[in-house]
Amino acid sequence: MDWLDRTATQQGRAIMAGLVSPVDLTEAYLDAATRSPDRDLIFARLTPERARSEAIAAHDRAKAGQRRGMLDGVAISWKDNFDSAGVATEAGSALLAGRTPEADAKALQNAAMAGLICLGKTHMTELAFSGLGINPRTATPPNALDPALAPGGSSSGSAVSVALSLASASIGSDTGGSIRTPAAWNGLVGFKPTAGRVSSDGIVPLCPGFDVAGPLARSVEDCASLLAAITATRPPDLADPPTALRLLVLEGAPFESAREAPVTAFTEAVEHLSRAGARITHAAPPCVAEALELSSKLFAPEAYGVWSAHIEADPEAMYPPILARFRAGAEVSAPEYVAAWRTLTRLRAIWADEVAGFDAVILPTSPILPPDREKLLADSNFFASENMLSLRNTRIGNLFGLPAISLPTNRPACGIMAMGAAGGDLALLRIAAAMETALQN
Repeated sequence: MDWLDRTATQQGRAIMAGLVSPVDLTEAYLDAATRSPDRDLIFARLTPERARSEAIAAHDRAKAGQRRGMLDGVAISWKDNFDSAGVATEAGSALLAGRTPEADAKALQNAAMAGLICLGKTHMTELAFSGLGINPRTATPPNALDPALAPGGSSSGSAVSVALSLASASIGSDTGGSIRTPAAWNGLVGFKPTAGRVSSDGIVPLCPGFDVAGPLARSVEDCASLLAAITATRPPDLADPPTALRLLVLEGAPFESAREAPVTAFTEAVEHLSRAGARITHAAPPCVAEALELSSKLFAPEAYGVWSAHIEADPEAMYPPILARFRAGAEVSAPEYVAAWRTLTRLRAIWADEVAGFDAVILPTSPILPPDREKLLADSNFFASENMLSLRNTRIGNLFGLPAISLPTNRPACGIMAMGAAGGDLALLRIAAAMETALQN
């Protein structure tokens, strides 16, 4: 049996049953990554010594009946903006070349304590500021469904490493859609927790007011177990998911300029959910468009405020379209930024009232399919327009401070996204488990 294609939790159960050893699993993943012709496009660096040491310890715990949890002995990859002790963490940027932290990020510490094995660090968009996954300065991973297409970002290598069975799962970060977009474009489940649920200690920041770490995996159960591991908490019970879900289809802004394939995939998915008993309502609360209008006054100013000194010390080190995105933040004044946050706080309260009667709000994860990577590299205007669309729908969840999850549909590279109530991460995972079952039947 090829365990590398199984979900992380299936692997964990196999370890528990003595069907496979963490050492054998880890060696198989390291061998697969080493032999992959795309290894250097996916992994910024492997950590074989750490992985083997952790695998031996997990094997010994399993033999002694002292496993620390479901994922003890399961091997995962990490986006290269999570600090890892003694290993370079460069966040996809030449500006941080050679940056080597002395300690693991808190999320990585927690995962290690839960028995998870660190295979290595994956490539990403420069400083996590793009949804396309294109990075000429370090490497651009191939889309797992079609290498001619963009992989999605900024957690590009994270998604591709899982989709190509080079890791059982991965931990990425999401500021405006950087977990959910690459998950959708590579046929995975991607979960963005509520901002603040996962410690940001030791994660290279982009926009601290919106950044949050989360998992990319093959199932909702995997995401729930991984969230528990990186937060040192207990996973939710998904054994009895809710029925007769009340779902709100978010009309309006998510469908503007949307391409036919993602809309068709979403419509088909909603029909599946309806046949499974979900009660579907359609609405377009005006607060959504108002919040999206604030984006340019929030994300880029905060990102440029964090990185301006590094950027302006060596701007030629950056890919020009990403440099332009950062520098756009300099055009927003401090009063405009403060006013935008005040408006957003008001809109968040309106949103909460508008959707209070629903279990989740659903919409297409991305309104577009992954674009051709060569065309993106050749045309900066095309890059800019596709990048904004790639993150348009996912950004709604970040703006309103919501947990959000992307699930695969029956059409390649098309995801359906569900957003829950702020702070309702575990409830959303239970809802997503019910949706996943309905969509697979």
